Amino acid sequence: MHCFLVTGASGVVGGALVPVLLQQPATRVLVLLRPRGEQTVAARLEQLKNFWRNHYPGLPPSALDQRLTALTGDISAPGLGLSSEDTAEVIAHCTHLVHCAASVRLNQPLPAARAAAVAPTAAVIALARRCTRLCKVEFVSTVGVGGRWGAALPERWLHETRVFHNTYEQAKAEAEALIEAAIAQGLPASVHRPSMVVGDSRTGVTPHFQIFQFLCEFLSGRQTCGLTPQLGQAQLDIVPNDYVAAAIAAVALTPDSVGQIFHLCAGPQHALALKALQRTVRTRFRREGRLGAWPLLRLPSSWFLRLMRWLAPLLPPARRRALDTLPVYLDYLGSRQVFENGHSQARLQALGVRLPDTHTTLARALDYYFAVTRR
Repeated sequence: MHCFLVTGASGVVGGALVPVLLQQPATRVLVLLRPRGEQTVAARLEQLKNFWRNHYPGLPPSALDQRLTALTGDISAPGLGLSSEDTAEVIAHCTHLVHCAASVRLNQPLPAARAAAVAPTAAVIALARRCTRLCKVEFVSTVGVGGRWGAALPERWLHETRVFHNTYEQAKAEAEALIEAAIAQGLPASVHRPSMVVGDSRTGVTPHFQIFQFLCEFLSGRQTCGLTPQLGQAQLDIVPNDYVAAAIAAVALTPDSVGQIFHLCAGPQHALALKALQRTVRTRFRREGRLGAWPLLRLPSSWFLRLMRWLAPLLPPARRRALDTLPVYLDYLGSRQVFENGHSQARLQALGVRLPDTHTTLARALDYYFAVTRR
């Protein structure tokens, strides 16, 4: 029997991965969870089970009760915050470790970003080296490790000096350097670099709304009284979480994938032009009755940011806080973001994993967002 330890099981990637793993009858899954406020780990696990029961009807009913276990831990703590008993269980039984826990805040101070990305990666590596039945480790990174690459990001280890858009990218790049060194020392591991992960390509389902939904609100003009920056030729690369999950699960069971990097993204041919995305988003928001009478007015980015700073004191606190992060996202979207994925797609297709249509993924993601926020 395979036994997986998954970090980030409550996240956008991990929340899609656990059902995929449990659909394999000879697989047991351990998920690392921490208490949240007054909510215990047991309560969080039950909440996750309800989510999976409701949204993954193909999951065997017994799988969640008989082959899923929650371990109390914290990726930011030494040894992942595991008790000595739970550490011993992982060491004795786990055949696979999947590290997909992450903080996607782009504007953290660098020490905080490193604490969320580099230190947990080092802890997972240390734990994996102690596992007596280890077969593979899967690390979820990001295409953002290329920073301001300027060309299509290649599907390989990156040793070139880079300039990053934000501390999130820099910390994830530093974490990848640790992984590469560990692989050179014999750790059987692969790296997965997703682009912006959205909901399931078939249903739009996602455990959380993150950057993508914020960007849709922003591109619609709903949050900025119809004002948006000029978008130029920029693109947004999105990928559904069911594709990312299927890729990780397939690669984990492929021994000859050790040392390989997989770009889990739409790629140059299927990334969405922001201008076209904006038209689609505005059409959907208008159909939902969520746009006021504001016409769309595109301004140079510098003018737009200056005007937003002037308008901010007049806005409600929640909207003002959202606008505070706009400079970070505008910087990210304002540069050329293209990621090669030809080799990754070929390898994954050989494993039976195919990239869903990007426009269908977008439509389902918006469907789910409107359905949930409508309630």
